[in-house]
Amino acid sequence: MRLSIEVHLDYGFPAPADVLLQIEAAATPDQWLEAQALTIGSDHPIRAVAGEEGIGQRCWARGDRRLVADYAAVVRIDRSAVDIAALPATPVAALPPATIPYLLPSRYCESDRLEHWAQRGFAGLSGGVLAVALLDWVQAHLDYGWTDSSGRTGALETFAQRRGVCRDYAHLLVALARAVEIPARCVSAYAPGVDPPDFHAVAELWLDGAWRLMDATGMARADELVRVAVGRDATDIAFMTIFGTATLLAQRVMVTRLPDQERSDDPAR
Repeated sequence: MRLSIEVHLDYGFPAPADVLLQIEAAATPDQWLEAQALTIGSDHPIRAVAGEEGIGQRCWARGDRRLVADYAAVVRIDRSAVDIAALPATPVAALPPATIPYLLPSRYCESDRLEHWAQRGFAGLSGGVLAVALLDWVQAHLDYGWTDSSGRTGALETFAQRRGVCRDYAHLLVALARAVEIPARCVSAYAPGVDPPDFHAVAELWLDGAWRLMDATGMARADELVRVAVGRDATDIAFMTIFGTATLLAQRVMVTRLPDQERSDDPAR
């Protein structure tokens, strides 16, 4: 799968403010950057820093009256389809140390508040079968829409309202997985077919020794998702964090499938 990604951000600032951007596709073993370019219109220095878990890259910029950022990339995805339901469970005591933080509650994934319900509702299931059951439940019980969802909505509120956008779906799936002792993290991503076209949020669950991408909205398959960043919840994976106040002037995200071709001899990794 090869995807073309185009992003345009245009924000106004009533007062100067620092901005942390996280919009560049990550170079990982299962996705290659054939080409990419990030242009930020600013009179101030730009500084790149590593993303969470060393995945992806953040960029510090300064919003001063106006900040315009344009990003373009061509990404090749080489990620085989996996039968999630066939994957065995891993006892928590045998988990790799790096996965342990993703068993714990976080700001928007209040897994401790959902433990009793989840452990009763999915009793007798484990491993990939349990993960698929959680995914199916979220897809069946949530309606997609902006109503009642904001940047401060957490998994518990989404569970009660039964409605949300992609980050709400991801938060709820992650929280439920943690509640039944499956490490889970949030992932910001690009994908074709997202409606309306925008930055996308999905979940990754740790099963059988690897992170497995799962889109609770059902809008994207694992083999057509481009990871941007990973983290405990939306706090870590936000495409833009503004340390001040800004006004949205324009924003566009376009992700298009491209014809397949032979991999270049020296792709960015």
